Amino acid sequence: MNTPIKAVLNTHTNESRMDNGVIRSDRKLLSVKLSEVLADSYMLNLKTQVVHWNISGPLFYAVHQITEQQYKDMNSAIDNIAERIRAIGFVTPINFDELRHYASIRDFKKNLGAVDMVRELARDNEYCAKILRSAVEEAEMVKDVESAGLLSDRIGQHEKNAWMLNALVS
Repeated sequence: MNTPIKAVLNTHTNESRMDNGVIRSDRKLLSVKLSEVLADSYMLNLKTQVVHWNISGPLFYAVHQITEQQYKDMNSAIDNIAERIRAIGFVTPINFDELRHYASIRDFKKNLGAVDMVRELARDNEYCAKILRSAVEEAEMVKDVESAGLLSDRIGQHEKNAWMLNALVS
């Protein structure tokens, strides 16, 4: 391989230098908060898909439909959060171990029944709303209005998800 092609193919993603009005140390702290939000969103997305794939019983159709809507919405949100981490100059978690490190939401411990799976998804959505509030506070503290807006928009969606899931099994 000639040198220019090898150099192009052998690049690594690193922190980006920027001067956007938010100092590096504040952006770094915010990137950690965003990585936590990203990781929990990713874990919740995975769990939502697991429920979507494995639901059975009288709630099948309703849960199958609602979880499909929710994981599709989360896929888009996850991409936006990851891109925000990059936009403020930092690298996102690069593998599943790193995602697990940042995440508080954990996999299902065992094969649960439909109602228990839906209840756990509802709790996880409520948790995501909580951590998003914390991340919004961090973004506002460092005057990163773009991150604050992106995160604020997600709070309502997770609250709505939790409400709909809880209503399904109440």
